[in-house]
Amino acid sequence: MGKKDHVSETPATALLKANKVAFTEHPYEYLEHGGAQHSAEVLGFDPFTVVKTLVMQDQDAKPLLVLMHGNRKVSTKNLARQIGAKSVEPCKPEVANRHSGYLVGGTSPFGTRKAMPVFIEESILALPKIAINGGRRGYLIGIDPQVCVTLLGAKSVNCALSLDNAAGYG
Repeated sequence: MGKKDHVSETPATALLKANKVAFTEHPYEYLEHGGAQHSAEVLGFDPFTVVKTLVMQDQDAKPLLVLMHGNRKVSTKNLARQIGAKSVEPCKPEVANRHSGYLVGGTSPFGTRKAMPVFIEESILALPKIAINGGRRGYLIGIDPQVCVTLLGAKSVNCALSLDNAAGYG
């Protein structure tokens, strides 16, 4: 990896290094509202293996993280039912930033400001490797998806819907 390909440490990479988790770095040109589809395209990854970190909240405004395939959206109804909530909805960007400590578009599930429950789409755990945000816009890291379970205590859910629009929620 050349010097220009190295990205300075983020809370996410610091946490991974402290826990001796191997990861690869994949910087790319960030595009406002480009999302996981854009990063997958420019990096040559399958959008199914690019995992987005979504900051959501339940009916009591308690935050939670949902890890979802880049080319799928979250069925908030299914998610709420599976986690025992009345309802789940995306947080507004400024609220998401406050909870995670990251800017929307650069949210990593690792090293968040607040400890939040993490839910991961079940089929992600079957993948050999995923690309997930490393804590900065335009920066993905490649890791074994099982790290999300061992390090974050992520619970698997089944709430993916195919994307028929560009939004990350449904």
